[in-house]
Amino acid sequence: MTDDDFRADLRAFLRGRHPGRRPKDSVERLAWQRKWLATLYDAGYAGPGWPRAYGGMDLPFARQVIYQEEYAKARVPGPLGTGLGIAAPTIITYGTDEQKERLLRPMLRGDSVWAQGYSEPEAGSDLPALRTTARREGTEYVVNGQKVWNSSADIADILYTLVRTGPPGSRQEGISYLLVDAHAPGVTVRPLRDLTGDARFCEIFFDDVRVPVADRIGEENGGWPLVRTSLGHERAAGAMNQAALYRRVLDELIELARERGATADPLVRDRLADFETRVRIMRLTGMRTIADIIAKGEPGPASSTSRLFIVTFEQDLHEFALDLLGPYGILGRHDPHAVQRGRWVWGFLRTRASTIGAGTAEIQRNTIAEQVLGLPRDPTMERTR
Repeated sequence: MTDDDFRADLRAFLRGRHPGRRPKDSVERLAWQRKWLATLYDAGYAGPGWPRAYGGMDLPFARQVIYQEEYAKARVPGPLGTGLGIAAPTIITYGTDEQKERLLRPMLRGDSVWAQGYSEPEAGSDLPALRTTARREGTEYVVNGQKVWNSSADIADILYTLVRTGPPGSRQEGISYLLVDAHAPGVTVRPLRDLTGDARFCEIFFDDVRVPVADRIGEENGGWPLVRTSLGHERAAGAMNQAALYRRVLDELIELARERGATADPLVRDRLADFETRVRIMRLTGMRTIADIIAKGEPGPASSTSRLFIVTFEQDLHEFALDLLGPYGILGRHDPHAVQRGRWVWGFLRTRASTIGAGTAEIQRNTIAEQVLGLPRDPTMERTR
């Protein structure tokens, strides 16, 4: 089969099995997404970069790019939770054979939804300062503490989280990587409402939560290398997905400019040309990141470059969209006069947090400066290995 044949087959599948319009009710929407992920898995179209041993497609580089492009164009549901692009590569690299067999296929099929539990109220960008503790008692850990800014925790079945198993002050040398049953006694999840009016994030409280030692990934107090793997894949996972998504979004922005009669303005045309250039760079950078993962098994510190580029791009794009809308740019999604149901306003509000999540823009710049460009280390930052 040629690459063109693969593209045609994938496009036909996505069109022929399209799950239909997204339900408004949250319970129905969750069931709709789960059903779609099961459809993908059962038909052999899930996990383009995953090993076949765990239910994936194990596609070569060129076809992973094709997959992401066609998937974005098809407007079908994306993954549930944050496990597929972050926890899964970590488990594949560091997990035991038993853990891989038990955990990976249900995650890929959508039978279990995963959410991340890293950041804490006083340990966001300075992650090694986390305080959530896990005290070992025989074959279990007893977990106490709090996590915050957790995407999808309200629908999660499993929380992949970082805990302090070493003494206070041990920083990265005392961190372990645990998988916590989100429905276990002592786990409380509370939604956090953001600027958009939605509750896309949650805070999690652990009160004497018992976790089997068998659900620790890697060694006790050896979780920091796993963190770096997870964060690298988190930044890399969005590279091609975002490139494909924003290819479509930019086309829609250009159409919005046409509808509003703005494309004759040379300044508008200049901005649109700039966005076109940047979305093509985003695609090429995503391809490079995937190539690095295939060649080295890890995205490396260069994934911070991709992450920083994407978040600044999406903020700039939505700011420009609101400029095009003029006075309509202050109307929210529920206003009957809002242009395109307020999608550009919602996008503007949502992307205010883009330069904070998954490591602030300042942290990304430090990583790029020190680990990519080889510049001197920031003396105000603690060294993490």
